Amino acid sequence: MNDPITIRRLYGRRQGHKLRQGQASLVEELLPAISVPATGPLDAMRLFGDGRPLELEIGFGAGEHLAAQAGSTPGNGFIGCEPFLNGVVGALNHVRDAALDNVRLHMGDALDVIERLPDAGLSRLYLLHPDPWPKARHAKRRMVNDGPLDLIAAKLKPGGEFRLGTDDPTYCRWAMMVMGRRRDFRWTATSARDFLERPADWPQTRYERKARRQGHEVWYFRYIRI
Repeated sequence: MNDPITIRRLYGRRQGHKLRQGQASLVEELLPAISVPATGPLDAMRLFGDGRPLELEIGFGAGEHLAAQAGSTPGNGFIGCEPFLNGVVGALNHVRDAALDNVRLHMGDALDVIERLPDAGLSRLYLLHPDPWPKARHAKRRMVNDGPLDLIAAKLKPGGEFRLGTDDPTYCRWAMMVMGRRRDFRWTATSARDFLERPADWPQTRYERKARRQGHEVWYFRYIRI
């Protein structure tokens, strides 16, 4: 079993193109107001001032999926974790434009946030198009490994949902193998259509649209915490 610490190092650039003035202002003014506290235990009361259900997205990209989910379920609290600054700026734009008051952001490792949540504290967790790390020697860096999954399982409430999306065949096969041997999650699919067609309440991301344009198949996995 892999410990979550084995994937603690974040690879890749933390920032892409230089921020424009408006983007820099969002980072300086809006981000501090909606950032997840840097230390201490986390729960809905600390994050949102009440006991609302919590959902979390690991690696939200430009934030379009996170914002769409938050907009469609205003009574829930949404935590988005993304290590890359330009992605955080994208999410900040969505939060500002849609006047979303139910989103909190963390620019960094999602596991640092998940660890501080109470057990059974999440209603849903999203992992959409994670880095596939296609080489076998890099497989331990994948989020779908027993160490991170043990943590996710602990933080999801019974009946809570883990959603995984990928367009990478290697990651698809890997995820099916790893998730298939676990006994704390139940795959909801009863036919191929259930994981080949995007559910109506699963907003499409820019990454997914790009994958479709490139002719990639996309797989949608939904697991229930037993």
